[in-house]
Amino acid sequence: MNDYEFVDGTRLSSVIEALIFSSPEPISAEKICEIIAKGEENLGLETEAVEPFVDKLNQRYEENGLAFEITLVGGGYTFATKKRYEPWLSIFQHENAYRKLSQSAIETLAIVAYKQPVTKPEVDDIRGVDSGYILRQLLEKVLIEVSGRLDAPGKPLLYRTTKHFLKHFGINSIDELPKPREIEEILRDDDMAEHRQFLFDRQLELEELQEKAEDEDATETALSLIEAVDKIDEDEVPDLEEYTAEELTLEEEAQEEGDSDKEVNTQEDEQEEKEFESIEKPDNESTKEEE
Repeated sequence: MNDYEFVDGTRLSSVIEALIFSSPEPISAEKICEIIAKGEENLGLETEAVEPFVDKLNQRYEENGLAFEITLVGGGYTFATKKRYEPWLSIFQHENAYRKLSQSAIETLAIVAYKQPVTKPEVDDIRGVDSGYILRQLLEKVLIEVSGRLDAPGKPLLYRTTKHFLKHFGINSIDELPKPREIEEILRDDDMAEHRQFLFDRQLELEELQEKAEDEDATETALSLIEAVDKIDEDEVPDLEEYTAEELTLEEEAQEEGDSDKEVNTQEDEQEEKEFESIEKPDNESTKEEE
């Protein structure tokens, strides 16, 4: 298979790789050919030719020891991590699945997946409770969709799973879902019991680490507050006793200066009074002689 080269030197395999990588949803071979034909009309790429290019890309990833590959999911191509890394990713995937979907949602979704197309009354009958709220949640998450109405009294809506459901669970079609008999065997499998216990133990460890981290953060915050108070006491707040003594010293000096000025003023007043008396006394004596 020849890898077609465009005018600017870009190879066809790289264009296909870029389209698959940039697509937020699995992209079909038909869509890939349609996009490429718009940019290179003379190429004439057929949908059957896309798969060999994908195989060539996956071979390149394998030769370079990369952790991902291109896989066919929900009728389209998308990037995914290789299955050999499942032991390291199982905890992450397990936690994400249960964080996004409650037990009731998983139960309802399983009924829709295995009984589709199915009506709400049928789901309610199997679960034994009203499923309206859960069905709305699954519709909002685009895991199920309305596929029409049942030709029966009341014309109830029919529900089925979506392509996003296939992508979410990493399968290409509904036929890849395990059969009920296989599920029972999986649940009875001792290896699965050990795996569930492993996940449970890891969850407990994560919770303990989180609590420990929160306690350390609280202790560090308390120490930071104490250090801040100490810094304020040492650097920013003046010594009140020294400050008061200094104020008192300044007030005493000001008072002494005031008393000194007052004494000088008093002496000056007495001197002026004596001079005034000495001036007036001769005039009085001369007046008596004249009489």
